[in-house]
Amino acid sequence: MKLLVFAHTPPPHHGQSYMVKLMLDGFGGDARKKKSGGANSHDIECYHVNARFSRGLEDIGEFQGVKLLLILWFCLQAVWIRFRYGVKNFYCVPAPGKRVALWRDWLVMFLCRPFFKNVILHWHAAGLGKWLETQTTITSRAATFRCYRPVNLSLVLSHYNFFDAEKLLSHKIAVVNNGIPDPCPDFENSIQPHRRERFEQRRQMFAGENSPAPITVNILFLAHCTREKGVFAAIAGVLVANRMLAEKKFPARLQLTCAGNFVTYDEQVEFEELLKNPTVATAVQHAGFVSGERKEQLLRETDLFLFPTRYLGENQPVNLIEAMAFGLPIVTTRWRSLPEMLPPNHRGLVGGQEPEEIAAAILKVLANDSGEPARAHFAAHFTLERHLATLAAAIGSME
Repeated sequence: MKLLVFAHTPPPHHGQSYMVKLMLDGFGGDARKKKSGGANSHDIECYHVNARFSRGLEDIGEFQGVKLLLILWFCLQAVWIRFRYGVKNFYCVPAPGKRVALWRDWLVMFLCRPFFKNVILHWHAAGLGKWLETQTTITSRAATFRCYRPVNLSLVLSHYNFFDAEKLLSHKIAVVNNGIPDPCPDFENSIQPHRRERFEQRRQMFAGENSPAPITVNILFLAHCTREKGVFAAIAGVLVANRMLAEKKFPARLQLTCAGNFVTYDEQVEFEELLKNPTVATAVQHAGFVSGERKEQLLRETDLFLFPTRYLGENQPVNLIEAMAFGLPIVTTRWRSLPEMLPPNHRGLVGGQEPEEIAAAILKVLANDSGEPARAHFAAHFTLERHLATLAAAIGSME
C-alpha cells in the first residue's frame, strides 16, 4: 500500500513530530530516497512531504505570511507525488484547537483532498471537537466540516479521543496507542534493583520503621516549560511537599529538575525570578532541553516523574510513556487521555494544578509506589513494535 505522509518530523521536537519520525522509520522511510522500491515488512510504502510550517516551538500556531507560501509548496509536492508515483492514500495530522493551525488545515484539505481516494487523519492532539463547539463561530465550524467532510479513517490514541473523530463524522475509527523503542531494555538488571532499594528506603521512612539517614528524593519534570504543561505547578507542589516533610520531621528533601525549553520569554523570566528565592533555588534546577545520554541519565536517577499538565491539546504524551518505560512512579493530572494511558487504579492522579493536592499526591506515591506496575504497563501497551503493527493494520484496512 502506498501512503502519502503529509506531516513534519523534528525539528521542532515535540511528541507529534517524534511519532511521525518513528512511523516513517518503522515503515522503511521515504520510498523516493531508497535505492529500490517495494513495500517493507508492514506492507506500507511511504512518500513523505515534510510539512514543517514552524521553525521553532514559539512559531507553532502563529500567523506568518511565509506559511502561506509553504502551504502551497507542500501541497504542490503532494499532488505531484500523487500522479508521479500513483499514491492514492493521504495521511495527515489534524490541528489542535488553534485558530491559525485550523485555517492551515482548511487550505491543505481544499488543495489536496480532491486528488486522493482515501484520507486518513491521525489525531495526535485532543480537544478539537470540543474547541469547535465552544470557542469558534458557526462559520468556522461549517468551514471545518466542509473541508474535512467524512474522512475514510481516523486514527485516535485513546477512547477519550473518539469524540474528535466522531465530531467530524469519520467513516471508520481505530484506536492506536503511541509506542516508542524501549529506552532501557536492560531494565530488570540495571534499573529495577535501584528502584526497589530506593522504594524500600522511602517505605520504611514513611512507615516510621526506622530512622534512616537523610535522603534526597529526585523528582523530574520533562516537557516544554510552560504554565499549561505544569512547570510552575510542579515547582509549587514540590515546595509544599518539602514543607509537609519538614513539619512531620521526615528526614527527606525533594529536589526537582525541570528539563525542557521555554516557549515564551515571559515564562522564562518568571521562572528565573522564582529561582532568586533561596528556598526555591535549593529545591529546583533547570536542565534545559535534554536528549540522548543526558536524558537517559535523568530518567535513570529520578525517583518520581511529575507532570501536572493542563495543556489544551494533551493526548498521549511521549514523556509519560518514557517515564513508564523507566519504571518511574508518576504524578500527573486527571486530564484528557492521561488516566486512560496509565495502569489501572493509578494513585498518582490529581484534579488540576493546586499545589497542596500535588504535594499530597507526591508523598502518597513516594510511600506506596515502586514504579514496577508502570514498567509492566509500558511493556504491555506502548512498545514500538506493538504501535507499528496496530498502525499498519489500521491503515492497511483501507485497501
